Amino acid sequence: MEIGLFTFGDMGIDPETGKPITPQERMRRLMEEVKLADEVGLDVWAVGEHHRPDYVVSSPSTVLAGAATITEKIRLSSAVVVLSSEDPVRVFQQFATVDLLSGGRAEIMAGRGSFIESFPLFGYELDDYEELFTEKLDLLLRIRKDTFVTWRGEHRAPLHGQGIFPRPIQNPLPVWLAVGGTPASAARAGSLGLPMSLAIIGGLPERFTVFARIHRQAAEKAGLPQPPLAISAHGFIADTPEEAVRLAFPAFSQVMNRIGRERGWAPMTEEQFQFSRSLRGADFVGSPQEIVEKILYQHELFGHQRFLMQMVGLFPHRQVLRSIELLGDKVAPEVRKALKASSPI
Repeated sequence: MEIGLFTFGDMGIDPETGKPITPQERMRRLMEEVKLADEVGLDVWAVGEHHRPDYVVSSPSTVLAGAATITEKIRLSSAVVVLSSEDPVRVFQQFATVDLLSGGRAEIMAGRGSFIESFPLFGYELDDYEELFTEKLDLLLRIRKDTFVTWRGEHRAPLHGQGIFPRPIQNPLPVWLAVGGTPASAARAGSLGLPMSLAIIGGLPERFTVFARIHRQAAEKAGLPQPPLAISAHGFIADTPEEAVRLAFPAFSQVMNRIGRERGWAPMTEEQFQFSRSLRGADFVGSPQEIVEKILYQHELFGHQRFLMQMVGLFPHRQVLRSIELLGDKVAPEVRKALKASSPI
């Protein structure tokens, strides 16, 4: 199993200084985090796209290009590119450039995003939400396949055999679809033979197994090999469960309550948080051994090939680095060892 991290580059009050963190400092910390993730042997580092003051990353490819120059092995992905409000030609060119800079380690994770700010910002109508994504995904996959593309759609100027450059080292450049929990999205990923990243940020993860099944069945129906599946979740690791809870609950609840006020959710209680970090809950908060047990439990449910963890909110930076160390040095080796021992010879 591949194990890694994803981040949106949360902004806010730095718990160490009590002052708002600057964008420059937040970006500096991101580079320190990905460098450490590479050094401790994690497989993937991904950054999301947002156009809000509470996140520093609006251009994932730019951040990943920076990460490419200071890392050696870790795969570099978006999480996600909001494809509905992007130009697929530029998305491909940008990630092909990251691929060249990184020696063939770039990935695109395409999705529709969890916020809507990018639509009016770039001149798109929310009424076209589904049509935009379908059309732009079609163009992205055409560009991935062919250097010279002839294509016509409703929301972008047509292409008449123009060449799309540069071309990446990887052929094809990996494209994952990010899914938040709709059967149609899982079916689309499977029918196209694309890997799927399933985000589970609340509720009982076992209820999401239907999406993994739909994904695989759609690929089988289309006569395609079974594509990989990733599970993405919130989490934080510390040396002890008590320390993990002490640090994670304030950070998690601050972010989720802020989003909840926008969307009409009730505030997160500590009781809810404690259940969510239990074996059957959605969050991966605890000691290394607790995280190992939970990843293996979910692997029995999903049979997934990748696990990505997001540390939600702002933590003391030294504790973020410690969490990355524990994920790479303690959790990942134990998970891989257990899965290897249980796999058929």
